[in-house]
Amino acid sequence: MADLVVNNDLEDLRASLLKAVAGAPDLAALDLARVEAVGKRGEITQRMKTLGSLDPDARRAAGQALNVLKTEIEAAIVARQTDLARAERAARLAAERIDVTLPVRPDAEGHIHPISQTMEELIQIFAEMGFTVAEGPEIESDFNNFTALNIPPEHPARQMHDTFYLSPTTDGPARVLRTHTSPVQVRTMLNSKPPIRIIAPGRTYRSDYDMTHTPMFHQVEGLVIDESAHMGHLRGCLTEFLRAFFQIDDLPLRFRPSFFPFTEPSAEVDIGCSRKGGQLKLGNFGDWLEILGCGMVHPKVLEICGIDSTKYQGFAFGMGIERIAMLKYGIPDLRTFFDADLRWLRHYGFSFLDQPSLGLGLTR
Repeated sequence: MADLVVNNDLEDLRASLLKAVAGAPDLAALDLARVEAVGKRGEITQRMKTLGSLDPDARRAAGQALNVLKTEIEAAIVARQTDLARAERAARLAAERIDVTLPVRPDAEGHIHPISQTMEELIQIFAEMGFTVAEGPEIESDFNNFTALNIPPEHPARQMHDTFYLSPTTDGPARVLRTHTSPVQVRTMLNSKPPIRIIAPGRTYRSDYDMTHTPMFHQVEGLVIDESAHMGHLRGCLTEFLRAFFQIDDLPLRFRPSFFPFTEPSAEVDIGCSRKGGQLKLGNFGDWLEILGCGMVHPKVLEICGIDSTKYQGFAFGMGIERIAMLKYGIPDLRTFFDADLRWLRHYGFSFLDQPSLGLGLTR
């Protein structure tokens, strides 16, 4: 008789819990039903706590019955959760549906992305100096991306945590997503004879992501190769570019000795700034901000690319396009460049009429 009472009791509990699960109108209500059934203070959990007072045979039978009930209720919860999530998604899609056949809103206006605008500005400025634009593929060979640039096999830049390597092939060289636009310089030197004067803007890829780094970003690099190029030409070129780009006639530059495998000597370039009051302002204010790297092309790089290093020499430089755009236009977070947020683009974007003037930055 006791077993019959227990079984009837469990059957009533089963029916009650399944009814609560099936009748949950949304995910929040379903979670509440879950807690009341199998939570720490749920009906099934509380009954399991009373098993210790039963004799062994009764405890075994009641425990098995409760476990079967718990498994059944949990499966019902999962099934109902799937149904509710599907219904919620369908309702959201229906509410957010857009009729793409409707005409464009009268006030709709496209905007030029700050990256595109910045690239146009720097191309215009360097064009005034006699540079041409060179391009290359974003999937590069290990040779063009590392070896030809005098980067040894043990260099940290070659490690998996920095570089996106593609699946190896049996009939070709190792391939990577280029980590800089320097391979464009290598291709130019391999396929052209000096004198060379190019800039190479484009997308690059590195395994990094935070407020000042993204896995995909843009760089511009410059290369000059001839018989008479020297460090003074490099300094003059960068000084004229940075002053024209930031539209600050007396912007000071400081060259600090540094090291890069593909240049010798190498330098980091700082520009003048002020950080008073927590605000960054560019100009001749006594403080400094690192902006780019540069140097004289390493003789080994020239020789690898088939250029006589006893006759020719040159200089190279590189900088992040997002970085200089952030500094010029006051954009605080690098990641927002890639969020595809129309509100952000309306604020920071440019009209098609905002054309960069030659050598004078932006005119509105």
